[in-house]
Amino acid sequence: MLIRGGLVIDPASKKLGSYDVRVRDRKIVAVEPNLTALAGEKVIAADNYIVAPGFVDIHVHFRDPGFTLKEDLASGSRAAAAGGFTSAVCMANTDPVIDTPEQVYKFYQRAADLALINLYTVGAVTYDLAGETLTDFEALKEAGVVGFSDDGMPVENSALAREALERAGQLGLPVITHCGQLSLVADTIVNEGAVAKQLGLKGMPTTAEDIHVARDVLLAQLTGYQVHIQHVSSATAVAIIRAAKTAGIKVTAEAGPHHFTLTDAALLEFGPNAKMNPPLRTEADVAAIRQGLADGTLDAIATDHAPHTEAEKAAGLLAAPCGIVGLETALGLVWTELVKPGILSPLQAIAKLTNIPANIVGLKKGTLAPGADADITIFDPHEKWTVDPDQFFSKSKNTPFTGRTLSGRVKTTIVGGRLIFTNGRIITE
Repeated sequence: MLIRGGLVIDPASKKLGSYDVRVRDRKIVAVEPNLTALAGEKVIAADNYIVAPGFVDIHVHFRDPGFTLKEDLASGSRAAAAGGFTSAVCMANTDPVIDTPEQVYKFYQRAADLALINLYTVGAVTYDLAGETLTDFEALKEAGVVGFSDDGMPVENSALAREALERAGQLGLPVITHCGQLSLVADTIVNEGAVAKQLGLKGMPTTAEDIHVARDVLLAQLTGYQVHIQHVSSATAVAIIRAAKTAGIKVTAEAGPHHFTLTDAALLEFGPNAKMNPPLRTEADVAAIRQGLADGTLDAIATDHAPHTEAEKAAGLLAAPCGIVGLETALGLVWTELVKPGILSPLQAIAKLTNIPANIVGLKKGTLAPGADADITIFDPHEKWTVDPDQFFSKSKNTPFTGRTLSGRVKTTIVGGRLIFTNGRIITE
């Protein structure tokens, strides 16, 4: 395969310019200008497009096993491919929870059978996400997990959280934390403020998130091991992480497109389809998330892709589950909300979607360097399109971005040298 005429942006290799990309035997073999097509090579014209390493999402929920009415490894990987993601890390809050080596082995067996992209999984920090007993970290690593997370259920016990950091750190893997002090989260996941009052709901203060962020970075300082903070939504949390990094603490953090795009006012228009955990916050919080991405406080962009059925989301704000689908809108939101306004350069944006998240969980992904796996995303940064959930490849359609016009659209996704998505179609042969 020869990809010709595109603007190559590869942050890991510090490569930015007009290059052709040659693929052979599932690997990148050359990134050079004006390569001559060889006999038998499939030529892909990328004129006026950007050619980037395949995107890496380190925070998705594919609901498999246990909740496959919402999503499964096959549909989730198709949605990922349509969004330009060639690798994704699944969370452990399935049914059964991925908290034993047996469950990890089953995950990878199903991924090999069903997935079009590279799929990985974390292992749960505690059995059944109950926050009481640590799982067998050593056995889970041996089985293939890339980190440990009780995402969806914060680990409340600080002694247990400390031990988790120590055990994971000794294995060279991160603890990936969902921050939200449960007694402050209470029975609703709506930001405390004017919108919650308008809706007649008790709100969740940012303090619920901030307390756990502060605790986890202090535990990282105490242990000397890495902690990764998921889906940061609060201006105070951004400030805490920035101070921790300045102090040399081993902390990384991610933000989701919804948290740098929307405020809690979206609840008034989209109702439960704008309900997520942590919740949408205020304009000041959105501005802080954008600044945190710009200055490197927030390392990565991760979707927290969280599919739910239409019936579940129709249950009302209190009863509806939290979360939105995000894989198929991510690039458009990044380009429209961050790159076009000049908050991030194209190089910075692609780094936060490729090599930086890959490095956080130790994946050898996110680069077009010769010798790397040929995981490639080709996209048109100028194409405008309107979000229509009926066109999603995900089983679920829960999004607050319906009808929004975005710039930046994936044209082709290649995994291991195999064309799996092009011009709106999934290629399964």
